[in-house]
Amino acid sequence: IYVDIDNTICHSLKNNEGEWDYALSKPRHNQIKKINQLHKEGHEIVYWTARGSATGINWESLTKKQLSEWGCQYTRIAKNKKPVYDLFIDDKAKRIEEI
Repeated sequence: IYVDIDNTICHSLKNNEGEWDYALSKPRHNQIKKINQLHKEGHEIVYWTARGSATGINWESLTKKQLSEWGCQYTRIAKNKKPVYDLFIDDKAKRIEEI
């Protein structure tokens, strides 16, 4: 199961310049609990992020630290493979609220 990070398991915020500053992200504990339950049920959880794909900033260390601090259970993180998009249409897609 691929799970987006920003604005799915956390609220991501922009800095004063209007740029995404992932260090300001706040966890959504209820959403994390849902994903952790899927992991406990034996699903492979891949957190998928576009952090830095448009800017070239490496957010990997911060992302791993946040997932650890937030208690996220997962198999691996996929980064810089996710395209930058405004809408993703897929026959298997679900919003976090549907889980």
